[in-house]
Amino acid sequence: MSKNILIVTGDGGESYETWFAVHRFQEAGYTTRVAAPSRKRMHLVMHDFEPGWDTYREAPGYGMQSDISFHDVVVDQYEAVVLIGGRAPEYLRNDARLIGIIKEFDHQRKWIFSICHGVQLLAAAGLLDGCKVTCYEHVRIEAEAVGARWVEADVVRDGRIVSAPTWQAHPAFYREIFVCLQAPVPA
Repeated sequence: MSKNILIVTGDGGESYETWFAVHRFQEAGYTTRVAAPSRKRMHLVMHDFEPGWDTYREAPGYGMQSDISFHDVVVDQYEAVVLIGGRAPEYLRNDARLIGIIKEFDHQRKWIFSICHGVQLLAAAGLLDGCKVTCYEHVRIEAEAVGARWVEADVVRDGRIVSAPTWQAHPAFYREIFVCLQAPVPA
């Protein structure tokens, strides 16, 4: 099996989730490729939680150069895909090429890891009906609207889909990811 991981994000993607994914996989000996709508320096953002706010606040985050565009993704070359959260998924879910890529990961029975708003991409790809997931609580309704069962947890694994609610769950999320990558892929 390849040791390549595809990381999906774009402008408005969560900076910490993106950089953490790149560094954590590289630390473990994987090759990462960050895919976005086009090959460019992306404007990533930081989301944080403030007392008294009803939702998260957003600030500019560390930027990142995408390695490839969605057009250049060849699913056969990757062991898994990570769907990063932030605001990027709200517009990436309308990108037919990306939705096709996510469906192809599912078709090829590969791991799909989703954090935060990444669940919006799973919903758009039609992969959540009957699936147990977690995600940022304010996109829960989108997951449930397409037939998912939302669970309040730091990480949820259902078959080949592993989900987490926010960057605050990184320890549990990545522990589960690396358990999955060492195990046979379930049917």
